[in-house]
Amino acid sequence: MTEPLHLTALQGIPRIQAGDDLIEIIAAGLERAGIDAQDGDALVVTSKIVSKAEARQIDVGSITPSDHAHELAAITGKDPRIVELVLRESTEISRAAPNVLVVRHRLGFVSANAGIDQSNVDGDDKSALLLPLDPDASAARICAGLKTLTGATMGIVISDSHGRPFRFGNVGVAIGVAGMPGLLDLRGKPDMFGRVLKISMTGYADMVASAAALLTGEGAEGLPVVHVRGLSHPSVDGRAVDLVRPPEQDLYRQ
Repeated sequence: MTEPLHLTALQGIPRIQAGDDLIEIIAAGLERAGIDAQDGDALVVTSKIVSKAEARQIDVGSITPSDHAHELAAITGKDPRIVELVLRESTEISRAAPNVLVVRHRLGFVSANAGIDQSNVDGDDKSALLLPLDPDASAARICAGLKTLTGATMGIVISDSHGRPFRFGNVGVAIGVAGMPGLLDLRGKPDMFGRVLKISMTGYADMVASAAALLTGEGAEGLPVVHVRGLSHPSVDGRAVDLVRPPEQDLYRQ
């Protein structure tokens, strides 16, 4: 029998500042919730609090836009300083149009505005928050730190919200993973009728991130950490980079 899946948003997580110890803060949140961490549990941590703890908040006023940033700002109608930050965080522009700037992020995935966010960031329009420098490494640090404090080996997903081609609405995705699979390759396994699966690959960490997003939300919920119990997956220490489709396998452009 499959174990029930339980997701619990940890209450009382404080507003995170640069230099805060997320490992201690998350451990305290588990204790407040009365959760005794177990091997096989997972925690979904929003990228926003990881970025804040890692001092990825930028004073927009300190940014000098390049000529290219000014050109793209004229096309998109965006603040040229924000556009400059997007350019610094990306490797390729996928689409620039009024109010739209979609890029390939330096981490490999394609997203709007390189994941740069000004919502729920202190400083109003004067500050912007960049994604963590290396979310997989951040997830690995949190995983190891919580193992030391709790004794449990828990999977860690660092989540962000992304749009999708040809679909309205954002969903949660994994941009950092440790202690659990990022991608599950089901090829070669049988379906319920014994047919061999030939192309099935599951974005496992993305699905966990999206489930947790039902609790974390994107507004004023103030619930950036979700504990997950009941997952069943192979003992694989995956990475979010496993989920990134290489440019040469781009299905939408030739």
